[in-house]
Amino acid sequence: MKKFRPGLLPRVLFAIVLGILLGLFVPDWFTRIFLTFNGIFSQLLGFMIPLIIVGLVTAAIGDLGHGAGKMLLTTVLIAYLDTVIVALCGYGVGSVMFPGIVAKSGSAADIAEAASLSPYFSISIPAMSDVMTALVFAFVMGLCIANSNLPTMKSFFGEFKEFVARVIEKLIIPLLPIYIFGIFLDMTATGKVFGVLKVFALIIAVIFALHILVLIYEFAVAGLFTGRNPFRLLWNMLPAYFTALGTSSSAATIPVTLRQCEVNGVKEDIAGFTVPLCATIHMPGSAMKITCCAIAVCMMAGLPVEFGKFLEFVLMLGIMMVAAPGVPGGAIMAALAPLSSILGFNPEQQALMIALYIAMDSFGTACNVTGDGAIALIIQKLFKK
Repeated sequence: MKKFRPGLLPRVLFAIVLGILLGLFVPDWFTRIFLTFNGIFSQLLGFMIPLIIVGLVTAAIGDLGHGAGKMLLTTVLIAYLDTVIVALCGYGVGSVMFPGIVAKSGSAADIAEAASLSPYFSISIPAMSDVMTALVFAFVMGLCIANSNLPTMKSFFGEFKEFVARVIEKLIIPLLPIYIFGIFLDMTATGKVFGVLKVFALIIAVIFALHILVLIYEFAVAGLFTGRNPFRLLWNMLPAYFTALGTSSSAATIPVTLRQCEVNGVKEDIAGFTVPLCATIHMPGSAMKITCCAIAVCMMAGLPVEFGKFLEFVLMLGIMMVAAPGVPGGAIMAALAPLSSILGFNPEQQALMIALYIAMDSFGTACNVTGDGAIALIIQKLFKK
């Protein structure tokens, strides 16, 4: 019989609950064991972030030089612009609503630093380059591959992308529940966890409501382009939404998304091109969710949330979403680079981001997938009069 393995979300939720329960009574020496693990794991994450950028962004840009030409570039541009617009809307809502939520929790001062106890020892694993150097290298190399006949280099970075995706899927993602367990174990032991959980619950409710508004906006634009009823178009895409809600996978939902796009009148060839591509590059729900979570963590930690800083973050986040690997938690792993380099998140704040993101993973995926149907309608209007 096939061995049952729980998904990432159940494991993370179990890690949070177990960390809270054990943190109420375990001695400090037990907590420090996991703080030691967390210190090593955070160093590993820091080492991997530049490699993730080079592996994912270089291959993503290099692939733009081939395929469907103008239609490909147009689809990528629309997906990127939609991701940025939705993320900025998330910033606008979060900057207005979240200060009151965080203030009512009374936890802003308490959780400025998530770790109070010290690990038994630490190991330094310096990154091979800083984040900006890796990003510039990825852009230059990707553009060179996209505009030149360099099959060997394209193949190399394609395999390097597979290496990065495999490290995320087989090493980092399996260890994330232990990392999050250690964070919540320490926060409970030091009396900081309940304020955090209160903020989490309220923010998750706000983000869920925003996902619904995002879908209405996307199909309103598609309806404007096509001259059709946007609510009827959105209604026809609901099977894809609920399939993604259950699977938490854009790739697994592709057959349903294709079928519902055709129900909306999208030609088979347009749907067959747009849907698989957008399943990889179109992630407005994920970007909005990450932006909102980042605002919340900034406010809880006393970090600045001015628009200029978040505009830079969102523009970079849109690129990272296009390049994010298609594995559970891949989007938040790709977002760690701008979170650390632009917003200045430390490892504990990154762990809170991961926990918040994964707690809502299926809703973001459902939003992404359903929005792919809106892009398919727009692409058909643009390229098939």
